[in-house]
Amino acid sequence: QVQLVESGGGLVQPGGSLRLSCAASGSIFSINGMGWYRQAPGKQRELVATITSGGRMNYADSVKGRFTISRVNAKNTVYLQMNSLKPEDTAVYYCNADIRTDSSPWVYRYWGQGTQVTVSS
Repeated sequence: QVQLVESGGGLVQPGGSLRLSCAASGSIFSINGMGWYRQAPGKQRELVATITSGGRMNYADSVKGRFTISRVNAKNTVYLQMNSLKPEDTAVYYCNADIRTDSSPWVYRYWGQGTQVTVSS
């Protein structure tokens, strides 16, 4: 079984920073892409940023220049550094990872439980 556990959400004032972490654990053989999505109330889930196993990054236009995604492969962990936060960044943030487990040759996408980020004065 594989689990993704997120941490680092919370309440921050506009212009502030937060760092989210997401650690994958379980019977992991390998991890391909990892990423962060978010869902605001009444809106669809949207992509925030992704990173390949080789470190290639992709960002939504709305967060370019403010957010940075990174990963430590040895720790099966992906991070999202969020700077210059705006009220419109308020959402539940979800991490995902494309994982091959020890027991299967197939790659499946796993999701974390989500962590709330609220940007408000």
